[in-house]
Amino acid sequence: MIVDLPDSTISRVQKTLVKIREEGGAVALGRVLTLIISTRLGDEEEAIEAANDASREHPMRVIVVSTSAGVDDGEGRLDAQIRVGGDAGASEVILLRAYGETASDEEGLVTGLLLPDAPVVAWWPKTAPPVVSESPLGRIAQRRITDAASQSNPRQSIIDLARSYAPGDTDFAWTRLTLWRAQLAAVLDQPPYESVTEVGVSGAPDSPSTLLLAAWLRLQLQVPVDGELTTRATGSSGIHGVQLVRASGSIVLERSLDDVATLTQPGQPTHDLALPRRSLRDCLAEELRRLDPDDLFGNVVRHGVGQLSEPVQSN
Repeated sequence: MIVDLPDSTISRVQKTLVKIREEGGAVALGRVLTLIISTRLGDEEEAIEAANDASREHPMRVIVVSTSAGVDDGEGRLDAQIRVGGDAGASEVILLRAYGETASDEEGLVTGLLLPDAPVVAWWPKTAPPVVSESPLGRIAQRRITDAASQSNPRQSIIDLARSYAPGDTDFAWTRLTLWRAQLAAVLDQPPYESVTEVGVSGAPDSPSTLLLAAWLRLQLQVPVDGELTTRATGSSGIHGVQLVRASGSIVLERSLDDVATLTQPGQPTHDLALPRRSLRDCLAEELRRLDPDDLFGNVVRHGVGQLSEPVQSN
């Protein structure tokens, strides 16, 4: 069910929510968190679809704050919409399209709509504030999710995040590494248990995940990491491959197709492994599984990214 509330107020939205619960039986008792999505006018639906899919694992209230990309000096106005039932997955979606002066107070728009005694997660699917933890929505959120791949300069966005990181910050560039990190850890858990002496990571120039993977390997293994930016003829983006150099030979994990990677190890047959590109829904669902700060990501982004340009310290 979709209820449109043009030229509305937050008070009217609250009263309509109560009315929907009383008449239709929709309740907020099973919601485990409030997800605030900050986006631009016209960019809401992709994020809402991902949130609806993720809500089947994490029932929640979704508040979408949509504002103009430019300065709007027009009269302040709020057009609201409430979605429940089949139009909202296992959540309830409150879409707030704000114009003029109304758009300047994002925190004021959402405060009265937050679930009581429930964690708050803020997500910027597209352009994010320079320092998300100090932004109006970031100040009220326990977790703050950005997506460097959506920024105008993805790799620089990760470097900027390293400088402004606060506990609770995270980025989908890190979430997209989960399968890569699991595969590499599994390989190193197998004989002959030799130390890695050198690492090579290759990826597309627009891939912030390549930078984070190199930083993670540099931080965990304390060995030189060579990060190579390559552009394939197929136009493939993201991470292309990883090479781990050991005394007995090199381990190479290379994504040859969008969903398949090839693993080559000394003295063993070549294996094809499932390594699919993660959808927006998968990334969001994973991030919502933990509402405490991701300490490993914090260490990687604060220390690992900076270490890439520093010499390895001998022990």
